[in-house]
Order: sequence, then C-alpha cells, then structure tokens
Amino acid sequence: MRTTTANTLSPPRPVSVEAAPAPKREPKAKALRFFREFVRTPTSMGAIAPSGEPLCRAMVDWIEFDTARSIVEYGPGTGVVTDFILSRLRPGSVFFSIERNPKLAAVLRRRHPGLNLVEDSAANINTICRRHGVDGVDAVLSGLPWASFPESLQVEILDATFRAMKPRAQFVTFAYQLGMLTKAGRRFRKLISSRFSEVTPSDIVWRNLPPAFVYRCRK
Repeated sequence: MRTTTANTLSPPRPVSVEAAPAPKREPKAKALRFFREFVRTPTSMGAIAPSGEPLCRAMVDWIEFDTARSIVEYGPGTGVVTDFILSRLRPGSVFFSIERNPKLAAVLRRRHPGLNLVEDSAANINTICRRHGVDGVDAVLSGLPWASFPESLQVEILDATFRAMKPRAQFVTFAYQLGMLTKAGRRFRKLISSRFSEVTPSDIVWRNLPPAFVYRCRK
C-alpha cells in the first residue's frame, strides 16, 4: 500500500570522510551566478536563488549515509547541497553528480575539482550507472525543478530513476510551496505517490527563498 503523509565519464571515485570538505559559504557569489543562469534559462533552473542551508539540511539529514554505498545527486547547480553530501559520505561510498547546465557544471568543477561530475540528463541515469560500474543506487538527492518540467520529462526521469534504485532505496527532492498551486507541481506529487511505497512531505522551510518543503520517498 502506498502512503502519503499530508558527457566521457571517469571511473567512480570513493570519497573518504577525511577528504570531504565542510560545507562552504559563498552566499553572494553563488546567488549571483545562480540568478544569471535563471535569467538565461528560467525553465531549466526553476528558482532565482540556490537552496538555503535549512532546506539543504532537511534533504540531507534524512539520508542513511551509514549504509548507503552508491549515492547520486541530480541538478547540483552551484553545489550547495553537494557540500553537505560530501561532508557526510562514508569511506568507500561512490558518489557522483549529474548536471546538464554547462555553466553551472564549470562552477561546480572549480568549487570541487575532485568531484565526479557528469554533464548529462538525469533521464540517462541507468546508462550513467552502467558506465560507472554501479549496479544499483541507494540514494538519490534531486535539485531538479520538477514543477518547470512538462509531464513527459517528469515521467521519463522518474521512471528511469525508479529502475536505477535498489529495493528500499531513498529518493529525496524539494518543491516550492507556491509550486503546489501549479498543475505541474500537483501532477509531480501524484507521480511520485504512484511510484514509491512511501512519500512523506516535510514541514515547510520558511527560511528558504522561496519557502519550500522536502519530499522523502522510499522505493
């Protein structure tokens, strides 16, 4: 029963806890870069500013890093959530990020030169996993602007993600409170509820710009 409460790729690099940096704080510079990309490609960005620290923590705190051995991030943007992920990875874990926007990918490479970053669409997650030697994903953290996507793209990425995930794997993403007023935002909620065995929305993170909440999903 489903419940709802309320692109050449390098080999994967295990990231050790000792090498993982603490979350970096460059709010003004990151926000400016993010805003420029929003102006240039608003439908692919979905927001005017990067996620704030409270929203990042609401996403990352739920992930079971002690047992997750293969972790993927969709749409890392300027790397605000990436910082928190890297600070919590366990030794031997495989982690890579998928970013389609080349300008944001360049920013992320400068910020984390050792990051295994793939410039591609998240819809190709299964091909990317095979090339990395990953036979199943334990956790997916998504920063994609789902409410900006047409239904066909929402379905394509979700179905590909579901196939790539191991049984009982975790999927976490966020949504803006205002996005629930849109048809695409309401449709996305129905799509994840019809696929995952558990879908639990968090409380609203009012300190984010704009206010948002997190979907915590279990396969």
